[in-house]
Amino acid sequence: SLDSNDLGVWEIFLPNNADGSPPIPHGSRVKVRMDTPSGIKDSIPAWIKYSVQTPGDIPYNGIYYDPPEEEKYVFKHPQPKRPKSLRIYETHVGMSSPEPKINTYANFRDEVLPRIKRLGYNAVQIMAIQEHSYYGSFGYHVTNFFAPSSRFGSPEDLKSLIDRAHELGLVVLMDVVHSHASNNTLDGLNGFDGTDTHYFHGGSRGHHWMWDSRVFNYGNKEVIRFLLSNARWWLEEYKFDGFRFDGATSMMYTHHGLQVTFTGSYHEYFGFATDVDAVVYLMLMNDLIHGFYPEAVTIGEDVSGMPTFALPVQVGGVGFDYRLHMAVADKWIELLKGNDEAWEMGNIVHTLTNRRWLEKCVTYAESHDQALVGDKTIAFWLMDKDMYDFMALNGPSTPNIDRGIALHKMIRLITMGLGGEGYLNFMGNEFGHPEWIDFPRGPQVLPSGKFIPGNNNSYDKCRRRFDLGDAEFLRYHGMQQFDQAMQHLEEKYGFMTSDHQYVSRKHEEDKVIVFEKGDLVFVFNFHWSSSYFDYRVGCLKPGKYKVMWGGWAGGESW
Repeated sequence: SLDSNDLGVWEIFLPNNADGSPPIPHGSRVKVRMDTPSGIKDSIPAWIKYSVQTPGDIPYNGIYYDPPEEEKYVFKHPQPKRPKSLRIYETHVGMSSPEPKINTYANFRDEVLPRIKRLGYNAVQIMAIQEHSYYGSFGYHVTNFFAPSSRFGSPEDLKSLIDRAHELGLVVLMDVVHSHASNNTLDGLNGFDGTDTHYFHGGSRGHHWMWDSRVFNYGNKEVIRFLLSNARWWLEEYKFDGFRFDGATSMMYTHHGLQVTFTGSYHEYFGFATDVDAVVYLMLMNDLIHGFYPEAVTIGEDVSGMPTFALPVQVGGVGFDYRLHMAVADKWIELLKGNDEAWEMGNIVHTLTNRRWLEKCVTYAESHDQALVGDKTIAFWLMDKDMYDFMALNGPSTPNIDRGIALHKMIRLITMGLGGEGYLNFMGNEFGHPEWIDFPRGPQVLPSGKFIPGNNNSYDKCRRRFDLGDAEFLRYHGMQQFDQAMQHLEEKYGFMTSDHQYVSRKHEEDKVIVFEKGDLVFVFNFHWSSSYFDYRVGCLKPGKYKVMWGGWAGGESW
């Protein structure tokens, strides 16, 4: 029988067998059985380290994971130091193959990591690591928080992947989900003990109406212990170098940041809608991570602009090292929906530089959000269906293709140059990956009664066609080369984190933006039809300047 400790946690200690073998054999399926007022309840242990879906079963099964010493992966390479400028390659293991299938940790280690290194990125962010029974959730409906997804391989395979990344000098960040949990009752935390409130708020507050998921009660001591332990587990057991924390806005406000507009007024951040328990949890989490692992990186996803979000806890901040600069991607999509003539240079500069004082940002022109079905990537907004027929170098082009490739490069470079101290790109977008991401799915009927057709559970659009970026006879290859050169330029000059930044021109008639970052001068001509020769540009330092790279529509260009 189990005993209850002083905190009300039920526990039991099982000694090894007489021959030294574990009382529960490695690989055994395990559950917790509880006799509750509503009847017998079987649940996967909340702290389970591995879970799998066996053939013919719908819910996952918890697995007692304790391999013999000779089967455990031993890390061989030290973790890299935190880079001054973060250049993040956002990835998803399952869809990282050019083939229509679920990829593996091992293949990602051998095929994708060297690509990331070659492209010039210094950090890899991996999505969908925590086990999630629904593949199409992109990893955001977590069922087993301490278990790496078994779809892609074993825990030892994941450790090998991370060790190889460290060997290549890449920092490995995990996209961690502490903002909500899966609704599943058979293989998740929901209804763990037969009640609605074991880990979550009761009533409507405990249900996220848009995400169809459960909301944690961050005022519960055991919930805090569970989540803090979870963060430390991934850093200690798997040697992750930090986290991108999903959905921080949803955590910090009882309205989850939905159907509200943040204007910057302080009452919006420090009022009755603020979930103080959640904010305190984020402070505790950052304090714990940086206390145990000073080199670890934490990045928070916040759309509200919460003040002090990326300031240290010691000075009253929430404690993140970086915040995601999410307004930038929205601004580019807004502009691409309109006419080139309507682009305002001052508005572009304002969006890129509108950041809270001393709070570092990771910026991006687009992430996985824009690549999902129902949305469009920047390349698709620019070139649309012409991408299917006019990307061969030895074939004809179109005005859409010429304009699209030029703007794709300019948008990414000015975003990196002016948008923050870190930069993020979702895999494949560096070369303008065509089409969208559509996870395999069958038809479904929403609670509202709306019918959503499926895609015959196809993996065709749930993969990354890296072969397109590598094909030298396609225009995609030039776009990939440009992105690679952009990363190496930042590596050489470190302009993202330079203290010197000065915007010297925002010319609305010429559609020209000029700014200095570090020792570099950036000049962008966004005019839809005019090129300029002998264009005078002011510089802080007198002397001769060397053109590092660039081009124009009528001559050689990247």
